[in-house]
Amino acid sequence: MKIELNPKYEFKKVEENRYDFWLKKGFFESGKDQSKTPFTIVIPPPNVTGKLHLGHAWDTAIQDIIIRRKRMQGFDALYLPGMDHAGIATQAKIDERLKNQGISRYDLGREKYLEKAWEWKEEYAGFIKDQWKALGLSLDYTKERFTLDQQLNDAVNHVFIKLYEKGWIYRGYRIINWDCEAKTALSNIEVEYAETEGKLYHFRYPFTDGSGYIKIATTRPETMFADQALMVHPEDERYKEFVGKSVYIPGTKTSIPIIQDDYVDMTFGTGAVKVTPAHDPNDYEVGKRHQLMMPLCMNDDGTMNELALKYQGLDRFECRKLLTKDLTELGLVEKIETHIHQVGYSERTGVMVEPRLSLQWFVDMKGLTEQTLKNNKVDFVPERFKNTFENWMHNIQDWTISRQLWWGHRIPAWFRGDEVKVQIESPGDDWKQDEDVLDTWFSSALWPFSTLGFPDKESPLYKRYYPTDVMVTGYDIIFFWVARMMFQGLEFTGVDPFKKVLLHGLIRDEQGRKMSKSLGNGVDPMDVIDTYGLDALRFFIVSNSAPGADTRYDVKKIEASWNFINKLWNVTRFITLNIDDTSLVIDESNLNLFDQWILTRLSETIELADTYYERFEFNEANKVLTNFIWDEFASWYLELSKLSLQDEKYNKNTQAVLLYCLKDILKLLHPFLPFVTEKLYIDIFNEESIMISSWPTAQYRFDVKDTFKEIEEVITRVRNLRNSYNVAPSKPLNIVLQTENQVLKTVFETYSNYLTKFLNSSDFRLLPSFDDEHYVLIAGANINIFVEKTGLIDIEQEIMNLNRQKEKLEKEIERSEALLNNENFTKKAPKEKLAAEEEKYTLYKKQYMDVLEMLKKYV
Repeated sequence: MKIELNPKYEFKKVEENRYDFWLKKGFFESGKDQSKTPFTIVIPPPNVTGKLHLGHAWDTAIQDIIIRRKRMQGFDALYLPGMDHAGIATQAKIDERLKNQGISRYDLGREKYLEKAWEWKEEYAGFIKDQWKALGLSLDYTKERFTLDQQLNDAVNHVFIKLYEKGWIYRGYRIINWDCEAKTALSNIEVEYAETEGKLYHFRYPFTDGSGYIKIATTRPETMFADQALMVHPEDERYKEFVGKSVYIPGTKTSIPIIQDDYVDMTFGTGAVKVTPAHDPNDYEVGKRHQLMMPLCMNDDGTMNELALKYQGLDRFECRKLLTKDLTELGLVEKIETHIHQVGYSERTGVMVEPRLSLQWFVDMKGLTEQTLKNNKVDFVPERFKNTFENWMHNIQDWTISRQLWWGHRIPAWFRGDEVKVQIESPGDDWKQDEDVLDTWFSSALWPFSTLGFPDKESPLYKRYYPTDVMVTGYDIIFFWVARMMFQGLEFTGVDPFKKVLLHGLIRDEQGRKMSKSLGNGVDPMDVIDTYGLDALRFFIVSNSAPGADTRYDVKKIEASWNFINKLWNVTRFITLNIDDTSLVIDESNLNLFDQWILTRLSETIELADTYYERFEFNEANKVLTNFIWDEFASWYLELSKLSLQDEKYNKNTQAVLLYCLKDILKLLHPFLPFVTEKLYIDIFNEESIMISSWPTAQYRFDVKDTFKEIEEVITRVRNLRNSYNVAPSKPLNIVLQTENQVLKTVFETYSNYLTKFLNSSDFRLLPSFDDEHYVLIAGANINIFVEKTGLIDIEQEIMNLNRQKEKLEKEIERSEALLNNENFTKKAPKEKLAAEEEKYTLYKKQYMDVLEMLKKYV
């Protein structure tokens, strides 16, 4: 029975309702067959803040490719979905929405605000699920998780309490990075540094005794209200007499001492610096050594407090401007210089970070770092990122984990006066819980095991699917996430949370720039899917870079991906139009050379593609598959099969080979192209789904590759000859093949009808020896090809062309000889010009002799 495929590939019809069918059938669900070996990937949870971008599409496509193949290979494959509450980012979005409604979170209070936050989560979780569906991700939704789920909160509390009991979590005052917009602490890796043009302000700090002043340079004048000292090096002769004296903070009557400390670099600037312990990490250490006070001169929103006197209430930057103006009028500004320096900005809100002394919770990283570096056995792909990870771990600082937010895991700590208790339940009525929540990355670090039931290590999911097999993520969050999962996994489960970590790069625009809102160069994957289909986007996005390398968004390459899918559709349609029975089985005793060749090449392709699939080199796997499908199966075997299908001896077996190859091709491509392969597979083979079919294996090996190559080369060389002589493929040629190799002679005789057809030869002969001046020779190692000239060229026209070339060359030779025989030219011309003319003359002579030789053959 003939199968009717639409003449045209229409991706919207192909992809429509297919995902819902998979969901309804439960094909994504793991755990149905406990006899299978488990294989686990947990999705890096996207933030519930908005739409997924191209980076998410790339990240999840890689994961889905791995999981679909493993499922077909017979594994109990779990692809666990989930989302991240994303504390700062989500709270900022909710605050913005409330602000537009004229409401502050403080108007609502914590409980009402959290109700709004959960409403936001439900709304945006729906958007993300729709996008997962559009991206074709085979996620097991029965095991979906959210980082604020109760079970995950249990895991977070368990980890916090255990680390606290071990002495690896502590609370104390330290200089931290402060986000004045979000009004929360940030960890070091949540700060992005950028080269920024600012100012270097040189101020005069007057001695209190009126005897002069000391010059101090700073980039942050507004912090001077919290200065506690000026500092010089004890060996700096310029300032020895001033140590112990006092100065006024410029424009105030606040006096501060001049102290000495060998921290000061005598060669930098004036050799004297101001000490502001509450607003600078280095000054903080100095302040501790010298037992200085540590007052703050700013509020948590970046406005100045009462220490700033008349500037109280001003924004820090407005204060800077007005203060500098006032001090200039007082003659206390020495100079102001343009200054390019690295400035930290909040990774979440984009505001300039303020170093600030604050009471926060920290993780002491020493013990976690040592055991992670010593005990982890994670394979990094590419391997070079292992060094990146280890270098960062060697230089890691204590982790600030408290955040001054409401949306997040509330810290399980309770206070009564100076007493602190760390536990989940309240110790009593007069105890108050810490208002702060934990850094989002604290809960994300537990994701590979908290999602599977931890801290209950007897949980069926934990026992079966942990540790996970592969963690796929971008190289840009090795420090944010990968490292933290590794040290928390080793500490709390005793094993690495994943066996391998596969790191991909960033998607950049066509000019190589990082995609960003400010540049306006972002691309919505949903727009691409709407234009080209998910399969085309997916095929492009995973096929254009090696692991760890960036890729560039390129519309032409997406169009090329669509063209390949269209080619696959047309190839399949050709096969369906020539098949009588889709249940045909290959008869190995009746395979012709071309059948044996394509089956051998299919086996080799399966093995090579498997090698690249296992190494996560999907760009190489893609190349292997497309080359086989396009260049060998479609361009050669399909064309050759048109003759075999007309041969009663081979007809049925050729149909069987076509079906066998097509079935394996669709399976090999399914991880890349889930929708179109499913459509074609179901329609042709009448099976329930390609998703639950078995992965192809290499089955056939025949020693025919060299023999086929000889036939291929003969056909290719004649085609190339036609191109070089501009002879149409439809024009028959007289061709003689000459070989002394008896094996090849037998093969060529057996398949002479194929050669006659593909060479388009009106007179095809196979001879042991041949030599005729009326034939063009194409020499080969085992076979010489002779093509009669009369079929290639118009002799009279060729003679006319050669005579025209001869006349032109004679004139050029005459001109060149005259010039080279002219002493005025040879003596006065630059050497380069003379050499160039001599070279021209030599070339003209050679071309002239070649033309004469050609004319001899025709005259």
